[in-house]
Amino acid sequence: MRNLLFTLPLLLVLAGCQSAYYSAMEKVGVHKRDILVDRVEEAQQSQQDAQQQFKSALEQFSSLIKFDGGDLQRMYEATDSEYQACSKAAEDVSARIDSIEAVADALFDEWQDELEQYSNAKLKQDSAKKLAETKRQYASLLKTMRRAEQTMQPVLSSLKDNALYLKHNLNAKAIGALKGEFNSVQRDINLLIAEMNKAIAQSEQFVATLKQ
Repeated sequence: MRNLLFTLPLLLVLAGCQSAYYSAMEKVGVHKRDILVDRVEEAQQSQQDAQQQFKSALEQFSSLIKFDGGDLQRMYEATDSEYQACSKAAEDVSARIDSIEAVADALFDEWQDELEQYSNAKLKQDSAKKLAETKRQYASLLKTMRRAEQTMQPVLSSLKDNALYLKHNLNAKAIGALKGEFNSVQRDINLLIAEMNKAIAQSEQFVATLKQ
């Protein structure tokens, strides 16, 4: 399903034709609920990938402050490469969350509109109750995901500062100056990982609810 979701309608999505995209997907039996599940699962994967990337950057930073002779230019290049990879991972996480918001809004709007089509009052009431509960769970999930997303920014800022400083100060004195930054970066990355784990766990619960 994932290949279908991210290749067939890609041009329509990039052009902002969300309604055309959803209509095209429904014609092949993939509904907004299915798309939402898939996008939440994709966001989980992007968060897991980001966690690993930030861990890798921390390992490189640890190696940097332990530097004791050798090619400092190569050490800078490795440090900058880790920062660039973290930045890309953060962008992917943000894009995945944005894509969840887009389809969730469309799903809830459609669900709300279709409540008026019921002739059976009991079924309408049950559906309205399920909609309200699903929206509540989604709002909580989105808040958790956005909070986890924000924890990446202080780390990115620190990694960028370190890479820039090293770029213009390729000497042992620069390494010494960066040693004092390590504990702060480590703390921020640990917080990032913890917040992302919360978002991933909550995502799993939300997906389970949608699949009921």
